[in-house]
Amino acid sequence: MDSRLEKFLQLFQHNQVYALVGESGTGKSFRSKLLAEEYGIHAIIDDGLLIQDDKIVAGRSAKREKTYMGAVRVALFDDKEHRDSVAKILRKTHIKKILILGTSEKMVMKIAMRLQLPQPQKIIHIEDIATQEEIEKAVKSRQIEGKHVIPVPSIEVKKNYPQIFSDSMRDFFSKNKLFNKKKNPDGKMIEKSIVQPEFSKKGRIEISEAALTQMVMHCVNECDPDVKIKKITIKTDSRGYRLIVMIDVPFGTQLTGKVHKLQQYIIDKIESFTGILIEEVSIVIDKISKPAESRSRF
Repeated sequence: MDSRLEKFLQLFQHNQVYALVGESGTGKSFRSKLLAEEYGIHAIIDDGLLIQDDKIVAGRSAKREKTYMGAVRVALFDDKEHRDSVAKILRKTHIKKILILGTSEKMVMKIAMRLQLPQPQKIIHIEDIATQEEIEKAVKSRQIEGKHVIPVPSIEVKKNYPQIFSDSMRDFFSKNKLFNKKKNPDGKMIEKSIVQPEFSKKGRIEISEAALTQMVMHCVNECDPDVKIKKITIKTDSRGYRLIVMIDVPFGTQLTGKVHKLQQYIIDKIESFTGILIEEVSIVIDKISKPAESRSRF
């Protein structure tokens, strides 16, 4: 192994990466600080920011973006300069434990890869540390009031993003309640900052189904012009997009290899071009076309 590569890998060999996963607006940022304290984590990756010991040390906040799609790209570290600057600080500071926040397991894995970190060794879902009532309350606050949380004291947000700062809040969190501990209940007063991004005020901006349909058709034609699309169904939620593509394929096609290749091609191309998350691509074979000679006999 090249000595420089070996030295680079040694920087991260002791990294422990954790992840907190939950749909948008369910309270991940709100609970991330106490979760980090429970596991002895000193750094949090949240919406494009690297937060260490209550300070914003690198990155830029997705919450300053004017459009929802712009915020998604920042949260995913889609911009090379952005992700490289954060990865550089991670290497320089030798942070041992890191908590990544994301709306899906796929998202946190992609963030870890882009920041040159190991894949998460432990993934915690918001349902594990919040009741259904608490989640519904957080979602309602997001949908109706457009309130977002950055897990740092207000002085940090006022200093870095005064234009979106709205308010601060202090809450007493009980570890006994959060982690279902029966003995030695304790807790801590934690300050969080409330912000209201421009995209939250204007409402969620999404890529249109028509545009996404055209992209899928273009991807299929690029990947294999012999495949004919019969129907495209698009479903979406806060985690990303799910596509169902019904196709006809030529007789003699190696279906397993063809389907996998087509699925991956669509995901890679659309995600790299738009920055959106494609959670799933389902390929449905409607018909296998007969060879031209066979068809001519009837």
